[in-house]
Parts: sequence; structure tokens; C-alpha cells
Amino acid sequence: MMNRPTSLLLNAAHALDHLVLLVFASAVGTIATEFQIARWEDLMPYTAGAFIMFGIGSIPSGRLGDLWSRRKMMLVFFWGIGFSCLAVALTKTPIQLAIALTVLGGFASIYHPVGIPMLLKNSPRVGVTIGWNNLAGNMGIAIAAILTGFMVKYFGWRAAFIFPALMAMLMGVMFARLAPEEAEAPAKKKAEPHPIPRHITMRALVVMTVAATSGSLLFNFTTNGNNELLRERFTGIITDPAALGVLLAVIYSVSAFSQVIVGRLLDQIPMKPLFLCIVGSQIVLLALATQATGWALFFCALGYMAAIFGAIPFLDAVVVRYVDDRMRSRVAGIRIAISFGVSGIAVFLLGPIVKATGFETLLISMTLIACFTAFTLTWLPSERRIASAILRNQNQ
Repeated sequence: MMNRPTSLLLNAAHALDHLVLLVFASAVGTIATEFQIARWEDLMPYTAGAFIMFGIGSIPSGRLGDLWSRRKMMLVFFWGIGFSCLAVALTKTPIQLAIALTVLGGFASIYHPVGIPMLLKNSPRVGVTIGWNNLAGNMGIAIAAILTGFMVKYFGWRAAFIFPALMAMLMGVMFARLAPEEAEAPAKKKAEPHPIPRHITMRALVVMTVAATSGSLLFNFTTNGNNELLRERFTGIITDPAALGVLLAVIYSVSAFSQVIVGRLLDQIPMKPLFLCIVGSQIVLLALATQATGWALFFCALGYMAAIFGAIPFLDAVVVRYVDDRMRSRVAGIRIAISFGVSGIAVFLLGPIVKATGFETLLISMTLIACFTAFTLTWLPSERRIASAILRNQNQ
């Protein structure tokens, strides 16, 4: 089992990973004003490269994690995040900003296929470990909202990138000192026979990749759009950016605890009905949010973010359940590359969709995406089918 300081740093790295990717979305209005762009929607596509790289960069990141070293890749993550955040803070034009954010997305791509398999290796309670790790990641989203709100108000948007840059470098130094050296790369370890038949494994991974892609679309639309959604629908109630940042932080902080609950449930009850129940709640809450304003919207957002966050632990649980540790980083990297690569388009489309049709159309689209996810999950192998297939394998 991994030592506690390393586990804590890996969880903190998850928070950092999501924090740095969402500072821009929380400060986009201010940045647009400084760069003399009339509307924030017109600047939003400039961050699409970060999310596309966050996806496709997962393939080489996962491969290097398995074949080279997960520990060394995490060190690349910390220092890469640090220097690329500083680069973003130094930009002077939208094009420079887009390039720097894309580089940042490339380094951010390392964490999910490398850090999570590193954390889950030999974990006695996988669901609980996943739940707490995902809570940490989404606390990073909450911190991004409140940190950026206060930094923008008192120090400027550039400080909102400089602060996490310094934190990343400090964490890199700590990780280098505290994380134990690996005896060998994961891929070089002796293979063990997997009890679940290959055809069921492939079906589960395909279903989860499709579900992860639609789930990532919801994740990117909401986490990148919630700030401006609240700003628009709280007009006449709250206008201060710091206050709106606090509201967003409350939404993300409270809803993130759904992942701890789901993580515990994953260790106790069947995966498929639990996942379908959570996605069903996404459909209901997103539909209600289409017409909500003011405090009604706040509570709808709290609910749909809890449901969106609560779906995330399933993706890591499937990889752990169906894939041997020797190749988990590569499989996770491919799944993330597909899901986040496709969903990176959401960030590009967010501004133009809202500018052309408003947030109501966006929320309706997200409701339909959640319906598609629910349909996809009906194809996930059931616990009974898995158990009978394992039994047949053992009797052959």
C-alpha cells in the first residue's frame, strides 16, 4: 500500500490539475476586457486547445507511465504545470494566450492516466480511494472559482495563474523527496490471468468510453460555463465577481462530496443500476435548470453538478476492475483521449452557442446528452452476467 504522504500529494495533484484548467473560465470576462475583445464568448474558443491537448495528450502520457515510470511522469507533471502557468500569466495577445493554454493542457494530461493508476495500485478499498481522489479533483474546481474571483478583484487575472504555478513547483519538490522510487516500470511486471473474459471486458470498456465522452461534454460545458451562467441569471441579485466566485465554490465543494458517497457505494452495490440512477438525476436536474433563475438556479446547479461529479468515479472503477495494472495507464490514456478530445469541442462551441441562442438552448442540449448517456449505459454488462461468465471460464 502507498505511503500516506505520497497519497496526499497525488490527491492534491488532482486538485491542482482541475484548478489550472478552469482559472481561465473563471476570469474570461476580465481577460476579454484587457485584450479589448467585446464579448467573453468570442474569447472562449481560445482555450479549446488546452482541453483538446488534455485529451489527446493522455495517450503518450499513459504510455510513458506504463513503459517508463509513473513517478517520473508525475514530476514532469508538477514542473510542466508550474512553468506553463507562468507562461499564461505573461501572455499579451489572444494568440499567445491560446498557445500557452494549449501547452498547459498538454502537461495537465499527465495526471489522470498516470497519477490515478499510481494511487489505486494495491488499494484495499478501490471505491473509497476513487471517491476521495475525485473529491480532491473537484475541490480544485471549487478553489479555481473562489481563488480566481478574489485574485481578479484584488490582484488581477495574471496572479490567478502565478499562484498555482508556485504551488505546482513546491509540490514537485515535495513529491521528489517523499515519493518512493519504482523498482521497475509497471509494464515490465509479470502478467497474471484476468478472471473476466475478454469479450465482456471489451464491451464494458467501449460502453464506458462512450459514456465517458458524453459525461465529459457535460463536465466541460458546466465547469466552463457556470460562471457566466450565474452572472447572467443572478443579474440584479449579485454582480460582484468575488461573491459569484464564492457561490460557485459552494456549488463545487458541496456537490463534490457526491463522489465520496458514490465511491463507498461502488464497494457495496452493483455498478450498473447505481450509474443509471445517477445519470437519471442529471436528466431531471438539467431540465429544471433550463428555466431557473436566481436562487432556484443555484440549487439546480448544486444538484446537477453533484450528479455530474457523482458519475466520474465509475470511469476509474471500470478501468481498475477490468484492466491489469501493467497497462492501466495506457488504457486510461486512450479512454481519456477519446472522451476529453471529443469533449474539448464543447469548450470551443460554448461561447458561440451561448452568443447565438443563449444558455437555455445549452441546458436543453445538455439534458439530451444525459439521455444519450443513460441509453448507452443499458449496454453495460450486469453483475450477474459477469459472474456467470467467470464461472464458465473456471469450469472450462
